[in-house]
Amino acid sequence: MRKRKYILILQLFLLFVVEGAIVPWLVPGSWQTRIFPHLVYVAILFISIYDNRHTGLVLGLCFGLLQDVVYYGALIGAYSFAMGLSCYLMGLIFRVRQAPLPLMMIVVMVGSMLLDSILFGTYRLFELTHQPYTWALMNHIIPNLFIQFIFALIVYVPLRRELEIITRRRSPEEKA
Repeated sequence: MRKRKYILILQLFLLFVVEGAIVPWLVPGSWQTRIFPHLVYVAILFISIYDNRHTGLVLGLCFGLLQDVVYYGALIGAYSFAMGLSCYLMGLIFRVRQAPLPLMMIVVMVGSMLLDSILFGTYRLFELTHQPYTWALMNHIIPNLFIQFIFALIVYVPLRRELEIITRRRSPEEKA
């Protein structure tokens, strides 16, 4: 069972590399300053819903800190805090072990809005941005939400099957 979890973490790391190396080439040049899709975040949301919100919190903190260090050096810890908190909250609010597709897409949309809003609020608090929230909503948050929604639709079936295998084989004392 631990082997499957390690493989899942390796897949998250590979998705992190793809998010930073390949996705920018797929985004049109005029949108590259607007769209920063968080593909790893979507996968961690799935883990928060189908496995455990505490696992989502830890993975969100770890991969958020990795994102802070590797890609966004303006404020270390902002992505870590936002990803960890939003994954935990989504796992706490939507406690459904077998969430159907429509519910999971709602989780992805609400979680994406929450993540980007927390990031905007953090950057606004430390005066790294001076734009109003409506500007950020139209230029960053909604385009990111759309891309993350499409990605969630693509990975829904394979990721759900993988997470169901992991949670099904877990012993009763590990579930508690």
